[in-house]
Amino acid sequence: MNMQLLQSASALNTDEQIELVQAIWNGIVCRGVAPSLTPSQKTELDLRLADYLAHPDDVIPWSEVKAAAFAHFGP
Repeated sequence: MNMQLLQSASALNTDEQIELVQAIWNGIVCRGVAPSLTPSQKTELDLRLADYLAHPDDVIPWSEVKAAAFAHFGP
């Protein structure tokens, strides 16, 4: 890792750091690159998919999740 680049990024304020991370991530996405899952991430996703397939009606609509998040954290 380029430590000078990391130090420069660390000197940015929080909003600028978030903007930088978003720009970097958008560049990765535009190249069509997806990060590899770790074995534990894959296992967790497999478990969640199996649970969903076994209980497809046991879900919370996005509108409710979003409203609860905004109520807890604010808009």
